[in-house]
Amino acid sequence: MRKNLVVAIDGYSSCGKSTLAKALAKTLGFIYIDSGAMYRAVTLYFIRHHIDMTDPMAVKDGLQHIELNFHSRDYESHITLNGEEVSEEIRQMPVSQNVSEVSAHKFVRTEMVKQQQRMGKSKNIVMDGRDIGTTVFPDATVKFFMTADPKVRAERRFKELQSKGDTSTSLEEVFENLAHRDYADTTRVESPLVRAEDAIILDNTDITPEEQLAFALDKVNAHVPA
Repeated sequence: MRKNLVVAIDGYSSCGKSTLAKALAKTLGFIYIDSGAMYRAVTLYFIRHHIDMTDPMAVKDGLQHIELNFHSRDYESHITLNGEEVSEEIRQMPVSQNVSEVSAHKFVRTEMVKQQQRMGKSKNIVMDGRDIGTTVFPDATVKFFMTADPKVRAERRFKELQSKGDTSTSLEEVFENLAHRDYADTTRVESPLVRAEDAIILDNTDITPEEQLAFALDKVNAHVPA
């Protein structure tokens, strides 16, 4: 199998993009890169350092003090922010409530895209996010666009938060947060969330993770050169 094969997975929040990406990477022997974790880590830094996320210059300056790195254990992608493991903290609600606004900044997206493209130059990778198949890797080997019913997505996210000990966030708050993020992601000026023309739609409202993996593997195998 040749190198530089890229599987791009885009879609709405809480559609199971990372679940599919991890499973595909493990099955195919590819590297999994969680692009969303990068934006979340930047957001966490801004929150911690009280950086005004509405001030482009403050955002640009803050980026100069951020170093992100990934390491992998059992196909789980872990991210460090300036040397600190933050994989769990970036999934909490304060970050979720601000990540779309941070991601909308041109300076942030430019820097993150550069880092993501660098990661895909010499390896076979699976990357999930919002603009992987449209902006980061427009020539990706295979592109997926994931979607699901908003209520189902909210329920999945709510259960995930509860499993991690967050009992203070209600299902209604999760639903409203997802609706807000959908609007922000699809209407932002810089690399909005849209389906690439050649992306394969995967609606997983009524299918299991095993069924979606089988579907995706079939599509990838059909596109990958022997």
